[in-house]
Amino acid sequence: QVQLVESGGGLVQPGGSLRLSCAASGSIFSIYTMGWYRQAPGKQRELVAVISSGGSTNYADSAKGRFTISRDNGKNTVDLQMNSLKPEDTAVYYCYVDLDDVGNGWHSDYWGQGTQVTVSS
Repeated sequence: QVQLVESGGGLVQPGGSLRLSCAASGSIFSIYTMGWYRQAPGKQRELVAVISSGGSTNYADSAKGRFTISRDNGKNTVDLQMNSLKPEDTAVYYCYVDLDDVGNGWHSDYWGQGTQVTVSS
C-alpha cells in the first residue's frame, strides 16, 4: 500500500504565497506522473499542475506564471509553490501520484487526503 502525506495549506491574504508539499511512501517501485488538483466548493476537481518523471510540466491556464511544480525523485516528493494567490484559488488541494506499486510496470493512481488553501483578506 502507498500513503501520500500533504502539508503546507492554510490561510493567506491575496497576493501572498504558499508552498504545498506531498510525500509518497510505502510499496513504490516506480513513480510516473505526480501532480496537484484542486476542488472548490460546488465545483468539480480540476488539474492545477502535473510533472512527469522526466521533469516535463503541464499547468492549468489559471496557474501559469504564478505556480511552480517540482519533484524530488530521490525523496518521492512533489511540491507546489503558489505565488500571487487570488481569492479564486481557494479550494482543497489534492496531491496525485501515478505509480507502480507492484513491480510489474502497471500504473496505479493514488490521492492525498487534501489540504485546504484559503485566500482571503
